[in-house]
Amino acid sequence: MSRYQPPFSITPAMLNSIVEAGELLGHWAARAGRASPLLRKKNRIRTIQASLAIEHNSLSTEQVTAILEGRRVLAPVKDIQEVRNAILAYDRMSAWQAWRLGDLLAAHRLLMAGLVEMPGQLRQGDVGVYRERTLIHMAPPASQVPRLMADLLGWLKETDIHPLIAGSVFHYEFEFIHPFTDGNGRMGRLWQTLILSRWRSELAWLPVETLIHHQQARYYQILGECDRGSDCTRFVEFMLGNLTDALKAGLVSEEMSEEMSEEMSEEMSAPLSDVERALLRILRQEPQLTAARLAPQLGVSQRTVERYLSALVRKGYLRRSGSTKRGQWILCRAD
Repeated sequence: MSRYQPPFSITPAMLNSIVEAGELLGHWAARAGRASPLLRKKNRIRTIQASLAIEHNSLSTEQVTAILEGRRVLAPVKDIQEVRNAILAYDRMSAWQAWRLGDLLAAHRLLMAGLVEMPGQLRQGDVGVYRERTLIHMAPPASQVPRLMADLLGWLKETDIHPLIAGSVFHYEFEFIHPFTDGNGRMGRLWQTLILSRWRSELAWLPVETLIHHQQARYYQILGECDRGSDCTRFVEFMLGNLTDALKAGLVSEEMSEEMSEEMSEEMSAPLSDVERALLRILRQEPQLTAARLAPQLGVSQRTVERYLSALVRKGYLRRSGSTKRGQWILCRAD
């Protein structure tokens, strides 16, 4: 039994999320089992595009689709290489065991080929994590990385904690250790997906990264808070919340409309709420507004705005064009 225990506590919020996720997974599994290869392909494209967009990759879902289909794309060479690597890595994912260091290194070698000098090797130097030139995390010394990764992978292999929690804990601890010179963010998200898919295979196709992409500021904020507090409880709660949100979104997305139950179809055609109508009125005049800037105008939290925006996207009223910070909302249908 591994003596190493990551610093976190089980909270009522985690338990509630696990119960909710379990209920949603029953519905998700039924639909995922009937889902066409085309739907799985679309979800995988969304996962890859969102995970790389967090790392400032500029390619859209349409461009990722084109690369996957072997068509030419006009874009920075580095961005295209990142997408090609990610496609190969996610395709290979089912062959890996999450607790094996050799598989972790092989995944990094595939994911970062042609992007870094020594892909698939633990870092030899010290690194810091910066956002806009501000140091937000100083990773442990390189000399400690092999031991820290051995402890973490040993814990992952032996733990009997629920996989939903274990995957999030691993994600945080992996980012804290920062075992590679580059590519740690996309590797952490890939490996959490691998952990979840080993528990429930349909979770290999759940695009959680899409929701994280639209909450990048909170994602990094919570990572920083956990870092300073030497406890990853809040990050686990955050990731479990995103997982349940992704399951809900998958159940009502337009991509699954042909396989929806009659109840889901009725929900999609339900009248808009007052808040949704207010959002559309504001965005018609100021489409560049972010959730953070919309929140005070509506008198609700940023998280609540993000939920309403996601709902409007699922219902076909909105779509996002461009990045989270510099993009804009496009109205697709009248309210």
